[in-house]
Amino acid sequence: MFSAVARYANKMRRHHILLPLAALLATLPLLLHGCSCGHDFGFHLQSWLEAAQQLRHGTLYPHWAWTAAYNAGEPRFVYYPPLSWMLGALLTLLFPISATPAIYTWIAFTAAGFAMHHLARQYTSPNAALLAAALYMANPYMLFNAFERTAYAELLAAAWIPLLLLAVLRKHPTVQGIAIPVALLWLTNAPAAVMACYMLALLAAVRLIAAYRVSKKTFSPKPFPLLLTISTGTVLGLALPAFYLVPAAYERRYVQIAMAIIPNMRFEDNFLFGHTADVPHNVVLHTISLLAVVLLLLTLGTIAVLLYRAPKAGCAQEARASASHQEPGTPGPYLALLTVVIVFLLVPISTPLWRYLPDLAFLQFPWRLLTILSAVLVFAIALLLPRGDRSRKPMLIAAPVCVLALSLLGITLYRQACEATGLPSATAALFSTHHGVPPTDEYTPNEADNDVLRSNDPGYWLTPNPAAFAPGTIPNPAATDPNFSGELPVEQTVSAQAPRHLVLNLAQPETLVLNLRDFPDWRLTRNGTELPAHLQRDDGLLAIALPSGPSTIDIAWHYTLDQQLGIAISACALALLGLTFLRSRKIKDCR
Repeated sequence: MFSAVARYANKMRRHHILLPLAALLATLPLLLHGCSCGHDFGFHLQSWLEAAQQLRHGTLYPHWAWTAAYNAGEPRFVYYPPLSWMLGALLTLLFPISATPAIYTWIAFTAAGFAMHHLARQYTSPNAALLAAALYMANPYMLFNAFERTAYAELLAAAWIPLLLLAVLRKHPTVQGIAIPVALLWLTNAPAAVMACYMLALLAAVRLIAAYRVSKKTFSPKPFPLLLTISTGTVLGLALPAFYLVPAAYERRYVQIAMAIIPNMRFEDNFLFGHTADVPHNVVLHTISLLAVVLLLLTLGTIAVLLYRAPKAGCAQEARASASHQEPGTPGPYLALLTVVIVFLLVPISTPLWRYLPDLAFLQFPWRLLTILSAVLVFAIALLLPRGDRSRKPMLIAAPVCVLALSLLGITLYRQACEATGLPSATAALFSTHHGVPPTDEYTPNEADNDVLRSNDPGYWLTPNPAAFAPGTIPNPAATDPNFSGELPVEQTVSAQAPRHLVLNLAQPETLVLNLRDFPDWRLTRNGTELPAHLQRDDGLLAIALPSGPSTIDIAWHYTLDQQLGIAISACALALLGLTFLRSRKIKDCR
C-alpha cells in the first residue's frame, strides 16, 4: 500500500519537473540562436534597465522613467502594469543582460504550462493535463508573442487566462479563485485584463441564466449565491491591484494616452486581413491573420467533436456528478460560445461593440483575443484526450516532441533579426553612459510636444526667456520636417538628467529650466517653500521663475491622494483575501 501511495505521489508531482523542462525546450531556439528583437523588444528592455537602476538606488516601486524623452523622463511606470517590468528588472539584477530575455521567456512559458495543467487536471487525467500544458506553452500565438512581437507583458499575462477560465467554469466558484487571476491580469497587461474581464462577464452571465433554468438535480449553485460569489471575487480582484489601478485610471488625464490608438494602432485598422497605408504593418497583419484563421479552424473543429461526443458521455457524467458535487460541469458549450464571440470580434461587423464598450478600443488589435482562443483550443483538446493508463507513454513522448517542433517552427516563422545597436548588451552599454532614449507618445504629459523636445539638453540652464532653448543644443528634426520618423544619431542624444537638489545665487531674476518633464506629481520647493505653478514651455520641461539672491531648489516625487488611496485599498483587499482563505480552510476542516 505504501508503494502505491508513493507511486501516486510521484505521478502527481512529476509535472513540477517536466513542465519547466518542456518550457526549456520551447526556449531552446533563443538559447541557440540568440534573442529575437521583436516589435516591443527595445521598449521592454529599456524599462527593465530603468527599473533595475532604480532598485539599486533603493526605489522599490518606481514611477518615473528617467532616461525616456532624452533624460527629461516620463511617468511610464504609473501607467504600465508593474509585474512584467519588475520581473525583468529583477532578472537584470541577477543575470547577464544578454540572457535576461531568454530567462524571462522561459518563466512565462513555465507559468503558462502550470496554469493550463491546473485547469486541465480538474477535467482529465494527469497525462492529458501534462500534454495540454505542453501544447499551451508552445501554442503558435504564444510563440508569435515571444518571437515576433516580444510583447513580454502579454506573454506573461497568457499564464493567468486558464486560471480565470477555471475560476468561472468550476461548479462552485470561489471568491479567491476569481480574485487572484483578475488581479494578476491587471498587474501584468492592461489589454489582456480588459478582454479577460469581458470574458468573465460573458461566462458569468451565461452561467447565471442557466442557473435559473437548470433542475436542482444537477447540483448547480443557486443564482443569487453564484452572482454574489462572482461579483465579490471580481471586485476583490480589482481592489488588490488598486495601488497601480487607481493612479493609472485617475492620472491618465495628465498624459496623451489617446496616442496609443492613433492610425494603424486602432481596432478598425487591425481586423483580419485589413489593409493600411503602412506596408510593414500590413505584413504583420497578414501574418497574424493567417495564424488566426488556422487557430480558429482548429478550435471550431475540436469543439465540434467535443460537442458531438458530449451526449454520449452524458449518462456517465451525470452518474459521477451524483456521486460528488465537486465534479466540474461540462465546459464544451461555454468554450463554443467564447469561440463564436471571438470570431465575431475579429471582423469589421463587430465595430459598434469595439466603439462603445468601455475601454475595449484600447486593446488596439482585435487579434489579441487569440490569447483567449489559444487557451480555449488547448483546453478543448485536453477534454478530448484519452484518460486511460495505456495513453501514458504516448502522451509523455508527444509532449516534448510537440513543444520542440512548435518552437522550432515558431522561431523560423517569427524570429526578428537584431541590429548591432539593438542587442541587449549594446542597449545596456548605451544605458550605462546615460544617453537618453526617445519618448513614448502615450506617456507624454499633455502640454508637451515631442517634436519640439531637443535631444542634447543639459541638466538645467538659466535664461531670461522662459521659452528659450539651451545654448548650443541641436534642434529636433521633427520640428521642421513633419515627415521625419528616423532615429537620431547617438552623438546627438548626449543629454543630462536634471538635478534633484540645486543651490543657486542669482545676481538678477532668471528663469530656471530643468531637463525634466513637468508633471503634477513633482513637488518643487525653493528654500523650503513649495513653489507655485510652473511656467509653460512647448517641450514640456519644467521652467521656474526665480528672484535674485540665494535659492535652494529641491525636487521630489510626491505621493498624491489617488496613489495613497490606491495603496490603502490594496492593503484592505489583501487582508480580505487572507480572510477568504481562512474561511475556506475552516469550511474544509468542518467537512
